[in-house]
Amino acid sequence: MKFTVREIKDKKEKEKIAREVLSDLPEWFGLPESTEAYIEDSQDKTFLASFYKDQLVGFIVLNETSPACADIFVMGIKKQFHRQGAGRQLNEAYEKLAKERGYTYSQVKTVQSGHYKEYDITNSFYTSMGYSKLEVFPDLWDEWNPCQIYIKYLGD
Repeated sequence: MKFTVREIKDKKEKEKIAREVLSDLPEWFGLPESTEAYIEDSQDKTFLASFYKDQLVGFIVLNETSPACADIFVMGIKKQFHRQGAGRQLNEAYEKLAKERGYTYSQVKTVQSGHYKEYDITNSFYTSMGYSKLEVFPDLWDEWNPCQIYIKYLGD
């Protein structure tokens, strides 16, 4: 499949896209308050969306954690497009943009492997994209969701 990625600037469009994609992923985004925070907070950040023809596929949001490090704030791909290259393409577009903006590193936070099969899939995705485990914070979110931080060197 051939996907098209473009940056979204309009806050209302960001909200609509994030809401549509995240509502399709309750296994990952099943806590309403947390999901709403992702939707709301994404509106003020760099936002890339993926499309197949006229269909929304997914999105990724770039957040700055330091002058040297970009962060994948939130990412989601609709289930019907899983395992078809859309996530890989969105991640590559995110990394390209992060490098263009001068970031040397990227990081992402997710639930540590071994707790939920859905997050085991997420962890496998990030390691396949070249991310390395940095550290686990057992209670950053709560005891049921230990936070795994991955990092990746983007180059100079």
